[in-house]
Amino acid sequence: MIGIAIVGAAGRMGQVMTRGLGSLPEFDVVALVDRTPGPAGEPAPWFTAIDQLDPSRVDAVVDFSAPEGVMASARWCAEHARALVVGATGLSEADRAELATLAERTAIVVVSNFSIGAVLAERFAAAAAPFFDRVEIIELHHDLKVDAPSGTAITTARAIARARVRAGRSTPADPTQRHTVEGARGADVNGVPIHAVRLPGLVAHQEVLFGAPGEGLTIRHDSYDRSSFVHGVAAVLRHLPSDPGLVEGLDRFIDGA
Repeated sequence: MIGIAIVGAAGRMGQVMTRGLGSLPEFDVVALVDRTPGPAGEPAPWFTAIDQLDPSRVDAVVDFSAPEGVMASARWCAEHARALVVGATGLSEADRAELATLAERTAIVVVSNFSIGAVLAERFAAAAAPFFDRVEIIELHHDLKVDAPSGTAITTARAIARARVRAGRSTPADPTQRHTVEGARGADVNGVPIHAVRLPGLVAHQEVLFGAPGEGLTIRHDSYDRSSFVHGVAAVLRHLPSDPGLVEGLDRFIDGA
């Protein structure tokens, strides 16, 4: 049985992971970590800092906190040679550089979206990218999400851009010549416009819209409930790398599932 510590346990995703992973027979949730004190009746001991954990009881840390929490978890995991699975988004380039350094001492897996459907949608978008002239992404999330655009949208845009480069396709210049309101055409990520929507009632949704003369293609994925992310996290935990290193994305874990 794999002993799991969940960091960011008081958050929406942390609560879902506590219930979801705790219900699977191969995992034992041994510790919950959050700066916010935990309520009575939680299924595992509650800690306010990862430094309070006994590393002998922890095989892997699952972190859905904020970037500063992720970095504290990464340093602790590197010090104690424990694997780290990161689901938090909003990491800076400096954070990622430090993660790469810390991953020389332990396995660190960073995933922008643990939904298997979202990973498949990204694959489909990369496959379609060479066949259409233009593409734009609309990502839609709940109104409490603090970063924009989403990590999933950024990852998808980069996958599309790589596919177009491999195919020798260039993206025509944006025909918009006058921006009446700055930012109306969205954020540019590797030549792919991304538009971020934040509304109450949403969870996590993304549309990739392709256009070519006379036709269009829309690839849409919807997570209606955060429980959709549990199986992706479980797939990573079941196939954690045995050697140190930084792994980004869910692909290799669902391919090996």
